[in-house]
Amino acid sequence: MTVLITGARGKVGQAVIARLHSAHLHSAGLAVRAASADPARLTAPDGVEAVELVLDRPETFEAALRGVRQVFLYPQPDGIHELVKAAEAAGVEHVVLLSSSSVAGPDAENDPLASHSLKVERALAGSDLAFTFLRPDAFATNSLGWAWSIGRDEPVRLAYPDAHIAPIHPEDIADIAVEALTGDSLTGRTLTLTGPTSLTFREQLAVLAEAIGRPIPVEHITRAEAERQMGAHMPAHMVGSLLDLWEAACHGPAVIADTTATLLGRPARTFRQWAQENSAAFAGH
Repeated sequence: MTVLITGARGKVGQAVIARLHSAHLHSAGLAVRAASADPARLTAPDGVEAVELVLDRPETFEAALRGVRQVFLYPQPDGIHELVKAAEAAGVEHVVLLSSSSVAGPDAENDPLASHSLKVERALAGSDLAFTFLRPDAFATNSLGWAWSIGRDEPVRLAYPDAHIAPIHPEDIADIAVEALTGDSLTGRTLTLTGPTSLTFREQLAVLAEAIGRPIPVEHITRAEAERQMGAHMPAHMVGSLLDLWEAACHGPAVIADTTATLLGRPARTFRQWAQENSAAFAGH
């Protein structure tokens, strides 16, 4: 069986490739193929084929999908209907989509955080392909957005420091994705994924402070100040969507959804574990 991994340069894609490659070493029937718009920039283990796959260039689809039975799909709506048709024609049996919990939110069609994943989900749901939708909530890696301030001993400036989220370790997402790609227990399911614990941003920063061994001050700012701060790095509509999400999350603990504990029968990795593993990213220069 050949498994195609798209988004192969991302952290989750890389982790999925590593797990499948390890399984390949113990199974002659499993082959792993990594896809990228720029395969020359891929870093893949020996024995993993790197191929070109560009969603707005359908001429790249046939070679990338040849012989593939399982696909791990990163959500990009450009060219998705053509890709689905090509996958059906190639004999693909199952697609595991890295979607987003935001697709279940209000007005998801018009929400910039949700709409691209929702379009891909709908294209797959309308196809003849079996699918599994993985809808992770906030990634633990999102906290790397604070690394610049923390590394310079500056306060982290937040409009909603007491917003609750349940950050998920990306390695847990990879474990669940591999289970979906190599077994049938998750086929056909739509799974919202979270970490095991609800933490406010303030509480996450306290965990990071413990990991790096020094305090991290938090400065509460107004929404308007946050809009100006975030607007320097992302489009205004994305800023508004994020701030709306965090404002709504201030009203109580985040709901804990599926984790590796509920789906795979093993403990979920904690944010504290992620912080300890990645403390060097917050150390500064």
